Amino acid sequence: MSAPCLLTGPSAALIPAAGSGTRLGRGPKAFVEVAGQSLLARSVHALAPHVDEVLVALPAGTDLPAGLPARAIVGGETRQESVRRLLQATTAERVLVHDAARPFVPEQVVHALLEALADTGAATAALPVADTLVRAGTGQPGLDSGLWGDLVAREDLWAVQTPQAFARALLLAAHDQARSEGHAATDDAGLVARQGVRVRLVPGDARLFKVTTPGDLALAEALAAAWDGGPR
Repeated sequence: MSAPCLLTGPSAALIPAAGSGTRLGRGPKAFVEVAGQSLLARSVHALAPHVDEVLVALPAGTDLPAGLPARAIVGGETRQESVRRLLQATTAERVLVHDAARPFVPEQVVHALLEALADTGAATAALPVADTLVRAGTGQPGLDSGLWGDLVAREDLWAVQTPQAFARALLLAAHDQARSEGHAATDDAGLVARQGVRVRLVPGDARLFKVTTPGDLALAEALAAAWDGGPR
């Protein structure tokens, strides 16, 4: 698929936040607080200065907290469906898709993503993998299967983060095709890449980690003090 033309039109940040947060065990994850602010509020405030509008997909029956510079819609049963609904709810030419569970969003990453759209129409924040990677062995039947298996070469491997930036028309077409074919992907860049579109990897940031477990939440609490009081 050929690259789109230079995109300079209106932009929107889309935040799917309709998940239940079962692994964290604190109710809807987007409303879990870190140092007095919810994960959702932190994400909205980080993105709002860089786009024309912010749209959030929330669970049915849930209201957007007062004072947030955003508009809410009802999300779907899956993250993928929530993003598709968000795409349908905006007319912005450029969209940033971001998980509310990544509350610390450096502005330089947002700027780099929007600039990268001029190249392929699709870009994602990502970090080169630094850890040693190993595939778990199967072990013996009936015994612990968490054993050291084969090493996995980490060269050219990147850990994908959000935000991810797209030409809205391109991403909506990818979602519509995936829906018609019953295909599910772990993120939006995967849906676009499936159509043969080149997705630009933009250097992300270690602070863009995803709050998923209680340990992640503790790490977020520790980082919040420095984040709230210093340069980003």
